[in-house]
Amino acid sequence: MKSPFYDAYRILSKIYSEGAHLKIALAETKCEEISRAGTVKTVYGVLEHDAYLQYCMKTFAPKNPKQSVRIILKIALYHIVFLQKPVYLVTDSAVQLAKAAGKGGAAGFVNAFLRAFDHDRVTLPAGDEGLAIASNYPLFVVERLRKAYGARAEAIVKAKSQGVSVRFVRGTEGYLARPHLDTPFENVKIFERFVRDEGFFAGDYTFQSVGSVAICSIVEPCRDFLDACAAPGGKSVLLSERCGAITANEYHAHRVRLIEQYCARMGVKNVRAVQGDAAVFRSDWEHAFDGVLCDVPCSGLGTLCENPDIALHKSEEGVTQLTAVQRAILDNCARYVKAEGFLYYATCSLLEEENDAVVLAFLHEHADFTFERAACALAHENTRCGMQFLPDQAFGAGFYVSKLRRKA
Repeated sequence: MKSPFYDAYRILSKIYSEGAHLKIALAETKCEEISRAGTVKTVYGVLEHDAYLQYCMKTFAPKNPKQSVRIILKIALYHIVFLQKPVYLVTDSAVQLAKAAGKGGAAGFVNAFLRAFDHDRVTLPAGDEGLAIASNYPLFVVERLRKAYGARAEAIVKAKSQGVSVRFVRGTEGYLARPHLDTPFENVKIFERFVRDEGFFAGDYTFQSVGSVAICSIVEPCRDFLDACAAPGGKSVLLSERCGAITANEYHAHRVRLIEQYCARMGVKNVRAVQGDAAVFRSDWEHAFDGVLCDVPCSGLGTLCENPDIALHKSEEGVTQLTAVQRAILDNCARYVKAEGFLYYATCSLLEEENDAVVLAFLHEHADFTFERAACALAHENTRCGMQFLPDQAFGAGFYVSKLRRKA
């Protein structure tokens, strides 16, 4: 008999052992349809509580088990601790899983560990270390948020996603009869659950984060606009309503196709998707755009609510490497902005070094640009060079945007 945890184990193995992205692993792994909802819940739950589950294992296991066994135990512990399933049922399923996964030699250890586990004996460390484990944020991030926001740091890292963000283009009748949250943006609503139907394929609505919409909301209407890091295309499509022509640039060819498919589904005709490296200069784009958006590659730490696998691979060194990429993109794309045109810099990060620090360094080296204070309807903190949106006020999302203007 196959363990009910087997499909979740297969997906988590791809994420933990092969470095696969959560959403790609879910999409590419064939699962039992009858139990898909439970499988997805388990996968997300394990990743959302990875640090805590790892701490539970450390508390009760004298040695760190092999990766495959750790995955089995994390699945079981998630069901015991967070779903409050009976220990004996979870233990039986975990033992079945060990055998089905070809780890029969570890079945005895799995059985003994789970029967000995006592959640009441798990005590977290005090201070930021304990908060990092409980919230699943890397410790260095918690420490920096504590320094920046004091006691509010706990609310920031414990904030949860408020649901699925849907931007309606037309035909909201029927959809808004369902329970939902309003956002400050017209026709952008948040639902606890939202299953796509024919309206999605007809372009009546699309799934777009509140953060993405907020960034677009500060863009000035213009004739020629460059979205320098555009995939999957949501911002380009939304900005097509206020700009005459959009050039949507993307580094990867397969993601260029995503932009084209997005535009086709939404019936947008004034977006041109192109492949290119946003950090490499193109002479034909020099001073060619009224506005340029650099939504740069970043740590993604503001999206942990939606992408819990991000926390698995984040380090201070990795963030430092990213800031070099961010500065290179911003420096290069500045050359594409016309006189008196706008340059927008955005990340989905909570860290100052990816946000204000990058913009400050840019302004220090580019006297022909100046910072302009922007307004946004979504709650945020004004920083020295932009706006920081934090998960405890922005429906679980964290991101940053800065608006710069090229002098005449």
